[in-house]
Amino acid sequence: MPDVFPCGNCLLTESRTAIKLMRAEIYSLPTISYWKCLICGSVFCCRINQGGYARYRKILVRKLNTLNIVLVEPEIPQNTGNIARTCAVTGAKLHLIEPLGFKIDDKKLKHAGLDYWQYLDVQVYESLDDFFSKNSGAYYFFSTKAQHIYTKVSYPDNVYLFFGKESKGLPEKLLFENPDTCVRIPMMDEARSLNLSNSAAIAVYEVLRQWDYPELKCSGELRDYKWSDINNSF
Repeated sequence: MPDVFPCGNCLLTESRTAIKLMRAEIYSLPTISYWKCLICGSVFCCRINQGGYARYRKILVRKLNTLNIVLVEPEIPQNTGNIARTCAVTGAKLHLIEPLGFKIDDKKLKHAGLDYWQYLDVQVYESLDDFFSKNSGAYYFFSTKAQHIYTKVSYPDNVYLFFGKESKGLPEKLLFENPDTCVRIPMMDEARSLNLSNSAAIAVYEVLRQWDYPELKCSGELRDYKWSDINNSF
């Protein structure tokens, strides 16, 4: 493993002398190492294959847990499992406020989250008071009883999105004490509410849209075709 890693981005802007002097911070794993360019801060993954050859690729490093989902006394494991999956694919942190209507190792919960639990950062609290004593940030409370539309809010970094239990929603006292940060997802007047996991997904992606989807992959590829072939065919 070389002790100097020539960052491709810096080759465009830095002299060769600077590149030669540039050293990287290394975090070693058995066959994978992560290198950080001390000039531009880019992070690279180095994977050693069985032949001993190294392959490098740039990876994105994001500030974790700036988006938080708080479920207050959730009752249905499938809903929490679906929300956990949403958190896993977006990098959001999940906070669960007891009492829960299920055990954290419930098979229905894990099945809804499929194999995403390894990517999930989840914390469990005994009560709302316990949660508030351990966390701080911008709190927004999603409720059908709120007076403000959720898209009219500008969500800051380190935001916490609160959702109540499926049967009753968030405590009215909590809503009454925070009128300016209670928000509603518009829906037909005759309908009682959206599904909890759907509401959470809508809220998460509105926040991410406002943040321009930081570090999320925003394009994909077909399995049997190439999008680039469309332009080449004309």
